[in-house]
Amino acid sequence: MFNNKSKSETTEAAVPSGSASLIGGGTTLKGDITSSGDLRIDGTLIGNIICSSKVIIGANGVVEGDISGQQADIMGKVTGTIKVKELLMLKSNCLVNGNLHSAKLQIEPAAQFNGQCHMIQEQPASQSSKPGQVSTPKTDFSKSPALAI
Repeated sequence: MFNNKSKSETTEAAVPSGSASLIGGGTTLKGDITSSGDLRIDGTLIGNIICSSKVIIGANGVVEGDISGQQADIMGKVTGTIKVKELLMLKSNCLVNGNLHSAKLQIEPAAQFNGQCHMIQEQPASQSSKPGQVSTPKTDFSKSPALAI
């Protein structure tokens, strides 16, 4: 009545792509979450998280399931595998029971972690090698003054 936009246009404008989502304290959610924007959990999630951005588990947040994302900050409790492509930060007073897969890992002294840690690195496309083949840098020691005999 007051504007010419249809409901679908209004909904799309109100929720921009890549926006942050929040599961607030006191909320319990059962099921998997898939998000293209940042995600913060301050309540309880019983399910998996698949996020193409940053995942934050707040100090009162609880996740019973696997977490997959670009980056993650864990301040609460997680029971499950955490797979992060970039930086995973385990903050003070967090409790993680599960395996970690990350390119970079930062653990504060008061954080608790029970599981295995796997450091993953993406290889640049310019370095092509056959599976099982290890490349070692070649160094010419004959020109080094310390090794000249």
